Amino acid sequence: MAHDPLSHLTHHGKSILQVKNSSPKSLRKHQRRIARRLRKLNYPDQAKPMFHGGNIHYAIAERTGAISCGGLGAIHTLAQRLGLVKEIDEHLHLLKVHLPYHESDHVLNVAYNILAGGVRLEDLELRRQDEHYLDSLGAARIPDPTTAGDFTRRFQPEDILTLQESINRTRQRVWALQPKGFLAEAYVDVDGTIAGTLGECKGGMDISYKGEWGYAPLIVSLANTNEGLYTVNRPGNVCSHQGSVAWIDRAIGLVRPYAGFVTVRGDTDFTHTAHLDRWDAQGTKFILGMDAHAKVVGLAEALPAGAWRPLARAPKYEILTEPRTKPVNVKEQIVKERGYQNIVLQGEDIAEFAYQPGKCAKAYRLVVVRKNLSIQRGEEALFAEVRYFFYITNRAGLTVEEVVALANQRCNQENVIAQLKGAVQAMRMPVNDLNSNWAYRVMATLAWNLKAWFALLVPDRACGLELLKMEFRTFLQAIMALPAQIIRTARKLIYRLLGYNRWLKVLLTTFERIRQLALTG
Repeated sequence: MAHDPLSHLTHHGKSILQVKNSSPKSLRKHQRRIARRLRKLNYPDQAKPMFHGGNIHYAIAERTGAISCGGLGAIHTLAQRLGLVKEIDEHLHLLKVHLPYHESDHVLNVAYNILAGGVRLEDLELRRQDEHYLDSLGAARIPDPTTAGDFTRRFQPEDILTLQESINRTRQRVWALQPKGFLAEAYVDVDGTIAGTLGECKGGMDISYKGEWGYAPLIVSLANTNEGLYTVNRPGNVCSHQGSVAWIDRAIGLVRPYAGFVTVRGDTDFTHTAHLDRWDAQGTKFILGMDAHAKVVGLAEALPAGAWRPLARAPKYEILTEPRTKPVNVKEQIVKERGYQNIVLQGEDIAEFAYQPGKCAKAYRLVVVRKNLSIQRGEEALFAEVRYFFYITNRAGLTVEEVVALANQRCNQENVIAQLKGAVQAMRMPVNDLNSNWAYRVMATLAWNLKAWFALLVPDRACGLELLKMEFRTFLQAIMALPAQIIRTARKLIYRLLGYNRWLKVLLTTFERIRQLALTG
């Protein structure tokens, strides 16, 4: 049977979205028009500014309605097709009756608010006052900020875990759709951070080592896709590694069925030597920082000169254009001119030796980087200093340089955390205690994960990887912030896209792939 391009997605017998057969033709027209306008021209000197529109008027539409986040339809279809709605409602039981909302309504309400450009819980009020936004989701109404906050206060730690596991079962369906070798080497990264708050009555907050009031979230992520696998809320005064082993183990179990092997990475706070033998016996790999304590420093200093060789680091970026003259290092210039004390790296050497931590029954590779430093004031060298950095690993097939490179790549998790903090605003701590803010963070992080899932389902792999690496706010502009007219008929819900950018084709082709997935639940 020939595929009907006008066929529409249904959920529980109700129409959701469609893509008309005229879309490719319209897309090509848009592409040609913008190409003509942006082609290189030898303009003569212009008598007036390019931005010269005048006599502007506003009018309110009477019959047509539109939203600014036309990509939301594809994301909502994704959540339905992957079974996320079903997973949440079948396993998360916080509401005795549904008057009128289900648990999934509350969770998606928070995530969609962020994907629609909201940055605060209060922005939900803007969404619920927009009838066309409601129409775009087929909703008569959505929870207001107060109701959404009340929902987060229903959560206990076991409920938060239930929600995270519901999201993770959905995530696994995305992984199952990926090409062979997708997770041949899976890297689970773990780190802690500080989420400050100005509130004075936030239950569970405490003073961090930085002297900042707030919480100390733990983030476990998958480096291959930048997905947040688990997030944990903790008082601000706890150590980064506190309670992390159980969550690392959960992440390993989550990823292992879809991976060739799993490597856990963390800084010196997450060495967890008491668990290395167990992870090794289970087939889990690890590359972990180790504190430069006196014993390992002594072993490094005792190495013969022939054990060391210069560390050659790969360039951070591949230069695709003509090389440019390196700009002046302004910071370094100011430090020298003002006579500030400065630490200058003169070179790096690398070596390795076998080392058995006190809590381990066997030895592992300990890779050591020796940084040769010059302590300077202005142009004057004051003295030389050597600092050691250690990485313990059970990865046998890697060179020492590769071990260091993989360990340093873990720093990308700092970028993920920065995105969750700054762009997603998942760590705003908008409600009143540790558990409710934890629950909110899980829902907000779902917005970040939905971005990743959409990227992983893009038919054009190169475009998908570009979206996967894309900053969250850029993704919103590329995929989400396409104005769309919302048309509701008896059987159809149509997003008539009114804008154009170069990602429109990706949105449409990915939506087509999403809607062809077998409906889960």
